[in-house]
Amino acid sequence: MRRILYFGPAFVVLMSALAALFVVPATVRRVEASATEARLTLARETLDRDDLLERLNQAVRDVATAVEPSVVHLDVRGSSEGGATGSGWVYSADGHIITNAHVARDAETVIVQFYNGRRGQATLVGVDSPTDIAVLKVEPGPDVFPAKRATGLRARQGDRVFAFGSPFGFKFSMSEGIVSGLGRTARAASDFGGFTNFIQTDAAVNPGNSGGPLVDVRGRVIGMNVAIATARESLATSEGQSAGISFAIPLNVVEFVADQLIASGEVRRGFLGISFTTQVQQIVADSGFLGTGVRVDRFANASPAREAGLRVGDIIASINGEAFGDGDVMRSVISSTRPGEAVKLRVWRPETKSFVEVAVTLGEMPADVAGGRTIPRLPADPGLPYEAALGIQLAELDDGLTITGVRPDSRAAEAGLREGQIIRKLGELEITNRGTFVGALIDLNVMRGRPVTIEIEERTETGETVRREIEFSLGRRRGSPPQ
Repeated sequence: MRRILYFGPAFVVLMSALAALFVVPATVRRVEASATEARLTLARETLDRDDLLERLNQAVRDVATAVEPSVVHLDVRGSSEGGATGSGWVYSADGHIITNAHVARDAETVIVQFYNGRRGQATLVGVDSPTDIAVLKVEPGPDVFPAKRATGLRARQGDRVFAFGSPFGFKFSMSEGIVSGLGRTARAASDFGGFTNFIQTDAAVNPGNSGGPLVDVRGRVIGMNVAIATARESLATSEGQSAGISFAIPLNVVEFVADQLIASGEVRRGFLGISFTTQVQQIVADSGFLGTGVRVDRFANASPAREAGLRVGDIIASINGEAFGDGDVMRSVISSTRPGEAVKLRVWRPETKSFVEVAVTLGEMPADVAGGRTIPRLPADPGLPYEAALGIQLAELDDGLTITGVRPDSRAAEAGLREGQIIRKLGELEITNRGTFVGALIDLNVMRGRPVTIEIEERTETGETVRREIEFSLGRRRGSPPQ
């Protein structure tokens, strides 16, 4: 019997499978494309109807327009480190300009360039190294527009801010960010012994931004750019580029210093008269205190705090209702208050395990505590914080400035400085007292890690008096501010 095979049904199934293989994906793609086109059309129509982002763009443009005429570019010539550039901003209609002390301090000539290209030479009114603030003066004119300031207003974490300046020499640049933190300490951003209470932002700030204004969304100055941090060095540094952490001096500090420099050429600061443990962040044994503050260890000879009733062991938790993170911030708050003004301290008293309010009328900070007078060139007063930073103790004896102690783990000890030696020179500068010593440290940028030759005089084992040179450097443990 012959077998008859029928291929018709199989062929139909095969054709159906092939159709599904090619036709269905194409249909799916057409459906997906139609959905994408619908979403695209809707998004474009929504953007056309909603001008929110355009209004945001316009607001940022308005900030630039409102601020740029008050920003200046600085060419610093003939300084101890050669030429440099920086930024500044117009403080008053009579031609006063604010910048960083580390930009202008060593300058022989400062050329100011305004937004419209006009250039003029500035004179140095005054420098305050502890806060890294300097005041310049140019001839007033129709193109001198003072910046609008947010006087009396406090920056808040999360506020949108804009930094202006000349990063890497790109003049009149603008960057945007937010306030990342307040009350930050970055000791390398100012001379040792300086005062730090910085605004931290993530606005891009690079070398050349120093001295430029940091402004809010209304174009008002809230601070002045002073330093950056990089991944390589976690505090202020002049090396590398912006890594999302920059620091600014708060406006209230700038105004406090600048107004006094303009009026008298020097700065008078408030003084509590205490020595303290820098930070308390846990329960102190037997005190019952839990929190952040500073503990009073001892008092100065003339101490407004002791006269007001503070005691050794007291823990200061806040000043005028504002808590602070560490002793550096507390020092900055006190030093930015004028002598004779009263501050209210919230104090934890271990004896009673309770808080008390203590009102202190501030005295005037002695020049040796402030680290020298705040005038251009060599300060004439001693600077004990500088000695502590170097790791030495000094005394002015009949035969000159003598080393009376050296901390064993200090750079001074590593370099070979020791008790009994007399310091005769720093570099080519003669040293006769503490004032000339501190002045030489500042002029030669020793506190920012620049190496220097110290000429010392000492007696040999045979009683012979000899002089020799010692190479000394603080290195780059913490860096320095951007120029």
